[in-house]
Amino acid sequence: MDDVLTKRPTRALAALLASGLLLAGCSGGEDEPEADASSTPTESASESTSASPAGDDVTSAGTQLVYGDTATVEYEAKGRTALLDLTVKSAEEGALGDFSGFDTEDPLVRNASFYYVRVQVENAGKKAFGSAEVPLWGISGANTLLPPVKFTSSFKTCPTETLPASFKPGAKFSTCLVFLSPRKGKLEGVSYRPTVDVTPIEWRGDVEKDAPKKKSADKKSGAKKKGSGQG
Repeated sequence: MDDVLTKRPTRALAALLASGLLLAGCSGGEDEPEADASSTPTESASESTSASPAGDDVTSAGTQLVYGDTATVEYEAKGRTALLDLTVKSAEEGALGDFSGFDTEDPLVRNASFYYVRVQVENAGKKAFGSAEVPLWGISGANTLLPPVKFTSSFKTCPTETLPASFKPGAKFSTCLVFLSPRKGKLEGVSYRPTVDVTPIEWRGDVEKDAPKKKSADKKSGAKKKGSGQG
């Protein structure tokens, strides 16, 4: 999608938080966010995973996984097709305070929940493939698909990057995806859904609480212990 988070992101974040894709048959009420056509999985049936030349190597649509598991998917972007191994390693709950330096005054932003999802991608195909978004969406507690935030400036807590320009067969790449869930919504899982008419592959599991703060505290504690020797 075109929404990005910059050092002055109020409008971009407001648009992003209103653009979650309601899952078919799961809408919860009149105040649910409406789908944004520019950010939803494509409706083209021609991109269905059922047409994959990899056959049995591809993870079946509808497979339910847990964090740490790997799914092999056929991913089409910019007219090219790749075979990717996607591993959703973990999900962590963030906080508004993590976005120090960004404009977070918009009410939609201040009332959102923040999640950081660590992902590993491996090129499981036979051709190089790169410069594409990691094709994963968050699943919120409001039965909504959440697009990952795009950054135009560095966010060190959860560095988000696209696949390398030259992503060769066998190469591995790790990144972190940021999901904002409106109205303090929870992150129920992560979804790979190439088209709206394909049952998604989903990862679910425990969400780590206050992980960025804990890691920061652990680093400070370790520094103190290292320099606390007795003379």
